[in-house]
Amino acid sequence: MSNCTQCGRKLPPFTFRRICQWCVQHEAAQRGDADDNVRQRVMPTPWVRRESSISLTKLVFGANVAVFIAMVFASGSIEGFPGEILGHFGANWGPYTLAGDWWRLVTYMFLHGGVMHIAFNMWCLWDLGALCESLYGTWTFGVVYLMTGVAGGLASVAWHPAIPSVGASGAIFGLAGALIASLYLGEFSLPSYAIQANMKSLLFFVGFNILFGVSALGDLFGIHVDNACHIGGLLSGLMLGALIARVAPDHDNVARRAGVLALVAMVVAGAGLAVRQWRSAPFRMGRALEAITPNTPDRVVAQLKEIVRQQPNSVQAHFALAQTYFGEEKFSEAEAEFKRVLQLQPQHAAARFELGMVFVSERRLDDANSAFAQLVAQDANDPNGHLGMGLVLAAEGNQQEAIGEYKNAIRLNPQISGAQYELGRSYTKLKMYDEAIAAYLKERENTGDDPDIETALADAYQAKGMTQQAREASDKAAELKRQR
Repeated sequence: MSNCTQCGRKLPPFTFRRICQWCVQHEAAQRGDADDNVRQRVMPTPWVRRESSISLTKLVFGANVAVFIAMVFASGSIEGFPGEILGHFGANWGPYTLAGDWWRLVTYMFLHGGVMHIAFNMWCLWDLGALCESLYGTWTFGVVYLMTGVAGGLASVAWHPAIPSVGASGAIFGLAGALIASLYLGEFSLPSYAIQANMKSLLFFVGFNILFGVSALGDLFGIHVDNACHIGGLLSGLMLGALIARVAPDHDNVARRAGVLALVAMVVAGAGLAVRQWRSAPFRMGRALEAITPNTPDRVVAQLKEIVRQQPNSVQAHFALAQTYFGEEKFSEAEAEFKRVLQLQPQHAAARFELGMVFVSERRLDDANSAFAQLVAQDANDPNGHLGMGLVLAAEGNQQEAIGEYKNAIRLNPQISGAQYELGRSYTKLKMYDEAIAAYLKERENTGDDPDIETALADAYQAKGMTQQAREASDKAAELKRQR
């Protein structure tokens, strides 16, 4: 923000004027060109507070620049930071923010995606921040900046949770909204020319950036414009500015000003709870699944059960819990959860297949056959249905018909996991070792090295008298087990 060359007053932002309107009016009066009925009182500069030169605006500016420099050193680039760098530094991204990292609603506003991004935002912050801080006071400015930035982040993660969001623009739009509301409602005892100049600049800034975001210009310049964040910041800023102007215009009345800010903070917090209720369940479930390790199954089950408690009709949550139970061989609990999934979504093919596998594991072959038959009836070309029916037939000792079902599954999906292995087992039981070896090798080609495949290969090689190959397969199986 530049200064008047005559008196040193701060000029309105985004202006090319070199002399303020107060000095223009004063000079006209000195020349005798002004209306005698118009008096111009001597007044202090209305938008400059007599404070330390190190303002909060400058501190926020410096923090943004410092974080950007750190990101440049971490990535080796000044443009287009990779997702892992953005995530590490605290980007606002649904899979993390909605899974419990709510602090990202603050950190994201100090990150930027490239040099052009930070350059534009810091130019806007330098002007709007200085004006807002001088009019509201330092502590109110700081709260408005953070609160509207958080509101913008909430709007962003609610609207497109799968897209990472970074940048100070949500908070900057919040400052613009607060100033527009306050100036329009007459909070400040500024002369009309100053209000009009600032309002025109602010409205132009908001309008231009919103249009820039909804048009294709952002893509043309390689910039992703997060209009959800902008609008969230703007609306929260308008609310804050209006309440301050009407309820607490005097910033010396700390209690009343704090009450207004606390009220809006509660509104933003309520919006956060609504977004959490609406959007967070799949991401919290994903975070719980990421946490699965052989040593923490009880913790994962507890996390998933909490999600199910909060979202009792979440198909994804019930399905994940059922799979976790199945992996822990808690078959009765897994059965109950898979059945709950099918109650909520009767056409859920994966849940019906997994339920059939639970029955196979419990040797409840009639129930398993019924589940797989329903799956095939639902979709005759479902390869998992045919694989499941093959498993039931093999368990009943009917290897020839099982081989037919396995081949149907492989025909429908040549990459289906496990079908070639089960085919090989059926061939082995029929002492068709060449066919069994070919099936095992195909399974290894499809799914990679696995000790069970190597053990099955070793048995088939040994049955054919291929001792050297059997020993190699057996040694490989033992090595793969050690690596697990």
